[in-house]
Amino acid sequence: MSKDQSSSRQLVSGFHSRGHLPHLKREGSVYFVTFRLADSLPAEVILKLKCEREALLQQALAAKRPLTWHEEQQLFAWYSERVETLLDAGSGECHLRKPAIARLVADAFRFFEGDRYDLHAWVVMPNHAHVVVWPRPNHTFSAIMHSWKSFTATQANRLLRRTGKHFWQKESYDHRIRDDVERARLCAYTVNNPVKARLCARPEDWPWSSAAKNDGARSTS
Repeated sequence: MSKDQSSSRQLVSGFHSRGHLPHLKREGSVYFVTFRLADSLPAEVILKLKCEREALLQQALAAKRPLTWHEEQQLFAWYSERVETLLDAGSGECHLRKPAIARLVADAFRFFEGDRYDLHAWVVMPNHAHVVVWPRPNHTFSAIMHSWKSFTATQANRLLRRTGKHFWQKESYDHRIRDDVERARLCAYTVNNPVKARLCARPEDWPWSSAAKNDGARSTS
């Protein structure tokens, strides 16, 4: 196998270290992913959270191995308890609360659905978004994420009439889903996030979600 073929293969399956987080990618996997706005958490809070997270990652990083299943679950529990609670408090300017920008992100999620990937669940919150996604063969998780974030960042900044500012936080959180039971749990977690954050009474009442009655306020333009 050539070097180029090996590098291409690693984009689909294998161990990746992106920033501070080691990742295990496997072809055919379903992923739960969260990305948040650049101003959603203060810099000092991010630093504190990264220090806490480092304790969970040291062994894997030192051994240059992917996280074990138990470590992945520890990390997700930590993320849910620490980061999600802060995000749901609605910090930052919450640009995703604006209908035009929320619709932009929702439409981006759905644009290549059934072509490059399948969506199991998704939600756009005021300052972050969750997606449960299965990349189809020949389409990588990394490329899908890059497409979503780069397109929506450019378009959202145009709507906000600003230049030279980051829209999304550079680092995203992603978790490889192990089985159907965990997938069902994380799909429920995703669509129930607006209820948990006290933004609505029922998942279907939140317009920017795969659970919405109006199909996530799909654009008719």
